[in-house]
Amino acid sequence: MHAISDETRATVDEVLAYARQRALYSDVPLDKPATLDDLAARAAGSITAEGIGAERATALFADVLAPACLSVDHPAYVSFIPCAPTKAAIAFDLAVSASVLYGGSWLEGAGAVFAENEVLHWLAGEFGLPEGAGGVFVQGGTIGNLSALVAARDAARRRNREAGRADPPRWAIACSAEAHSSIASAAAVMDVDTVPVPTGADGRLHGDAMAAALDAHGDAVFAVVATGGTTNFGIVDDIASVAAAAKERGLWLHIDGAYGLAAMLVEEARPAFAGVELADSVIVDPHKWLFAPFDACALIYRDPAQGLAAHTQHAEYLDTLTDRDEWNPSDYAIQLTRRPRGLPLWFSLATHGADQYRAAVAHGIHLAREIADEIERRDGLSLVRDPQLSVVVFRREGWTRADYQAWSERLLDEQRAFVVPSSHAGEPVLRFAIVSPLTTFEVLTGILDTLA
Repeated sequence: MHAISDETRATVDEVLAYARQRALYSDVPLDKPATLDDLAARAAGSITAEGIGAERATALFADVLAPACLSVDHPAYVSFIPCAPTKAAIAFDLAVSASVLYGGSWLEGAGAVFAENEVLHWLAGEFGLPEGAGGVFVQGGTIGNLSALVAARDAARRRNREAGRADPPRWAIACSAEAHSSIASAAAVMDVDTVPVPTGADGRLHGDAMAAALDAHGDAVFAVVATGGTTNFGIVDDIASVAAAAKERGLWLHIDGAYGLAAMLVEEARPAFAGVELADSVIVDPHKWLFAPFDACALIYRDPAQGLAAHTQHAEYLDTLTDRDEWNPSDYAIQLTRRPRGLPLWFSLATHGADQYRAAVAHGIHLAREIADEIERRDGLSLVRDPQLSVVVFRREGWTRADYQAWSERLLDEQRAFVVPSSHAGEPVLRFAIVSPLTTFEVLTGILDTLA
């Protein structure tokens, strides 16, 4: 047994003391970015031959580096899609790192993999997928979408081989013109085309438009992507009709639910997601609306064997894994080495129970409706579209992009809120993305007051 030195103990104590303090903040600072010149003046030179010691390094982080990073869990951080991890998830993330767990194979991480799979199976059930559905936690929605689409193309290639058909000169993915940018990114990585399908006046992708696009592009399309909650508006596509168009043509249906699919935990929101149960693959990001820390995306396959066939890596040193009939998470996505990033969500769910999660997601939906009504009551403000989930997009009448930007910067400088402008159809707009249960009606009306 190796003795633990006093220096090592002091280092661990120093870091854990800071982590405990930050995790238990009752009043999280919003903070703001610093300039490169300021950080260079205050933080450069930390890497030395002798080291600066844990006490100085921790102080440098706590006093200089951390305040130059926005606190994404602040109740008034309502830009992009916030992150609002539970204290249980934050604490257990430390335990996962301290345990030095490898989550790529059953052989090396059976306990961790089992716990992650408990969560994946629970989510699959919530989404209406059949028993036997499963997958893996990956870094984020971009990697999840890419991994699912790689599996979809592999399945199409195998079908063509079995039927004696040639592959098309160029493969293509059909998706909404409003699909997340990660779909185009995945297509670029895979060197395939995208077929952007126009949405209706309601902002949703509908089956008739998808059917027309599929008929126009023939056998080139290997996958159809529907969105379960767009980032800018929180709009859910007409998944049932899109699914029908895909299934009539024998195509893979993927649901990008990175932000919005968590809303299926709430009974009143489920009808908007009709058709998800027909998906061949889905993703949802727990670091968005399932109260887990960065970074985690749950990728779930209807038939995990499709993911296995596409992603299993083969090498002599891996034979001891691939020759076993065990669940190896690295076989289901574009990755080999992986930390068991689903464990903080598992611990939080096990600790708090599913009902608290349902209530926390419902809070965001109800608050979005409440603040939308308030916006409609106020002079000079108007909704761009009624919220469907927990994103509220609105305008300040008569303001230019420069006005919005100046207002946004002032709010951050005053440490009141982080709200950045967005745009819709060329018009600059504002949006509240509501995720945190600590974001209240009073927090949001306080922000609206500054627009008077």
